[in-house]
Amino acid sequence: MSLLTPEPGLVFWMSLSFGIVAFILMKYGFPIILQMVNKRKDFIDNSLLAAQQAHEELAKVKENSEAILAQTRLEQTKMLESAAQTRDRIVEEAKELARTEADKIVAAAQKRIETEKENAMRAIRSEIALLSVSVAEKILREKLGTEEEQSKMINRLMDEVIISKS
Repeated sequence: MSLLTPEPGLVFWMSLSFGIVAFILMKYGFPIILQMVNKRKDFIDNSLLAAQQAHEELAKVKENSEAILAQTRLEQTKMLESAAQTRDRIVEEAKELARTEADKIVAAAQKRIETEKENAMRAIRSEIALLSVSVAEKILREKLGTEEEQSKMINRLMDEVIISKS
């Protein structure tokens, strides 16, 4: 018996025991192992599918958030424009109101000035009339100091009145 050459009985029993072990493994072991491998494969496939769905949902959420952000910016722009228009309108109304009030004040001042001017003119005319009468009175007193001069003056005025009526 040599070490490298096995005997036929040993080969038979080794083949028989290998066949029994292989049969038992094929009948009971491999299906369980394949079932576990398939479960693990299904779990990995489901995890990949869930990860892909999560990625798609994240992309949708990102798109929605960008759309909402764009809409918000648009609304902000519209609000700022509306506020600017309102501000301009209020400023213009205030300017117009100020112009109207200024015109009223100027008109009232001009009216007061005109009234005061007329009053001053009346007062000046009255003073001039009084001064004229006073001067005329003094002049007449000097010229008509005597009765003879007074008679001449009356006759002359009567002649002028009679001539003017004829």
